[in-house]
Order: sequence, then structure tokens, then C-alpha cells
Amino acid sequence: MDESIPPQPERERAIDLAYKAVGSRERTEAELRTFLECKRVEPNAIEEAVAELESGGFLDDARYARRFADDKRSLERWGAERIARELHRRGVAPEHVEHALAAWGRDEELEAAVELLGRRMPLVLRDDRERDRAWRLLVRRGYEPELAYEAVRAHGRRAA
Repeated sequence: MDESIPPQPERERAIDLAYKAVGSRERTEAELRTFLECKRVEPNAIEEAVAELESGGFLDDARYARRFADDKRSLERWGAERIARELHRRGVAPEHVEHALAAWGRDEELEAAVELLGRRMPLVLRDDRERDRAWRLLVRRGYEPELAYEAVRAHGRRAA
């Protein structure tokens, strides 16, 4: 490294690192803060970097929560409980989580659960063991236990 070039100021370094971080994948504010902390960026510089990315529209937890919920529902067939748990773990504020999950009602969630069972389980669930296995699959995917039970029953009615 050339000694004649002065070191980059901390603020600029933080902003540069932040843009690179959100350029590789979308992140929540909490994830970005953790990323910058791991890079040993000073707290004041972190605040400035977060503020700049928010003002530029590159960092938006509400948008992140909506996209995350839509992706997990449509691609991986996750239920509302699992989506909420994961968003909370990623540091998304509760109001953003609630808003992202409000887009789907109980009927849409039930339909997604029945569709998941149609893909993953036999058409006819022959006994209590298979019905229990189907119910556990839905609960692991984040569906409420009552909704999972209702979905197993609906799956059985479709087969009949």
C-alpha cells in the first residue's frame, strides 16, 4: 500500500461498505448495522451510513418485510407464524411484520396450506399416522395448529 495516499475517512468507508452490503442482497437495518459492526466501523459512521441508505431508498424495512413475506409464502409455502418469527429474528419492527402479514387473510393461508399438502402428501391420508404427519409438516412450516388441522381435513375432502 502506498504511504502517500491518505487513509479513507471513516464515514466514507462506512457508506462504501454499506452500499456494497445492500448491493449483494437486500438487508434489514439491523442486519446492515451488524454487518458494519463486524467490519469494525465506528458507531457514528454507522449511523450516517444507515441514514444515507434510508434516504436514498436502499434500506427500507417495510419493503423488505413485504418482499420477504411474499417470497416465503409463494416459493416455500411458509405460514404466517414462521414468517413473523424469521422477520423478528432479522430485526424488523413489529409494525412492519404485521403489515406484511396482513396482505393474506385466513382463507388464503388455508388455501396455501392445502396446496402444500397436495404437493407433499399422498392424495388420500389413510390413517391417523399420515394425518398427524401432514399436520406436523404444516406446523413446522409456520401454520397455526388450528389452521393446520383445518387444512388436513380440507385435503381429505378434496381427495374424496
